[in-house]
Amino acid sequence: MKRWWKLAGWVFAFAALVSIGSVEGASYYYTSQHGQGCASCHEMASYVSAVHGSAHRAVNCMQCHTASLATRLRHIRVHLERSWPEQIRLRDVDVLEMTPNCQNCHQQEYATWHAGPHGATCSQIFANPAHNTQRRLMNDCLRCHGMHFNGDIRDLVQPQNTQGPWKVIRADLADQPAMPCAACHQMHREGTPSTRPPGRISVAGLPVHDTLAFFDRREQMHFTAVSLAIPEMHDGARLVTVSQDPRGAICYQCHAPRQPEAGTAAAANGWDRQVGSGDDRTPMGVHEGLSCLACHDGHNENARASCKTCHPRMSHCGIDVEKMDTSFLSASSAHNIHWVKCTDCHRKGVPKAKAPTRASAGVRPPGRTG
Repeated sequence: MKRWWKLAGWVFAFAALVSIGSVEGASYYYTSQHGQGCASCHEMASYVSAVHGSAHRAVNCMQCHTASLATRLRHIRVHLERSWPEQIRLRDVDVLEMTPNCQNCHQQEYATWHAGPHGATCSQIFANPAHNTQRRLMNDCLRCHGMHFNGDIRDLVQPQNTQGPWKVIRADLADQPAMPCAACHQMHREGTPSTRPPGRISVAGLPVHDTLAFFDRREQMHFTAVSLAIPEMHDGARLVTVSQDPRGAICYQCHAPRQPEAGTAAAANGWDRQVGSGDDRTPMGVHEGLSCLACHDGHNENARASCKTCHPRMSHCGIDVEKMDTSFLSASSAHNIHWVKCTDCHRKGVPKAKAPTRASAGVRPPGRTG
């Protein structure tokens, strides 16, 4: 009997070594062959074909995808059982394991995203008392904050009320980003390797590659920026001029207006989506028609350089534009930079433009050399 147990132990150990060796060997094969090994599994063939025509065509599968030994053994088991799915869906943990690998090639973009508001963690988003006391958490929150989460909002945070205290019950996700790179980028789409633009992004914008796309949680797929609609916006009954920069369509997926609520003047008069409703930030006033990316960096939303990009150092009324009383200068200002009008400050009429002085124009007086 002991001999049989010993033999069984050797068989098990041999099988384990073969499994581990085959998994590690397969990983090396996939890495060295640009995914041709992955394509041998029919459900992966279309993904391998797509990435070979994408901006990531020179990147090996394992440079982006992370797979633990347990994951690799699971893949082997699935194929031995012939129970593979017809369409591959990345799990939330797969997406989060993959996200840090983006910085291997996109160091600056990753750093600015990680330090900006879109790099917020699940705890910062879902356990935020300022938000949760005002609005009850619901599944629709996951559309923008957690679109890759495989579950219900109740599976992520508790309690479901406006009293709290709230806690992310998935401890493995608490400090993970709620909006990873794959929220707005798809890696397997046709495109060319990106190059740094020669100058700052214009109002009209640069050509939009299919890699810029919003991941829809319900459909479990990316929709390219050029395929998304830019809504018509109104200020009361007036139709507002909205930038047609396709990249802005990505912003509208989350920074979206609401339909007029019952009892409001907009609803009573049959006016459509209103600027400033919901999470909308459509530019109006002096900035009407500007693209979101005319002012905001696409990864960290920083707009510190935006004023000086379009304005001279001094405004037409002789004031430094960055020192005007707007929310650009102070978040508590009543003059939101997205909707500020000249008449918000100049209640008695907008003054005529002042001729620039020699000093403000940078001209030295005669005889001065320094």
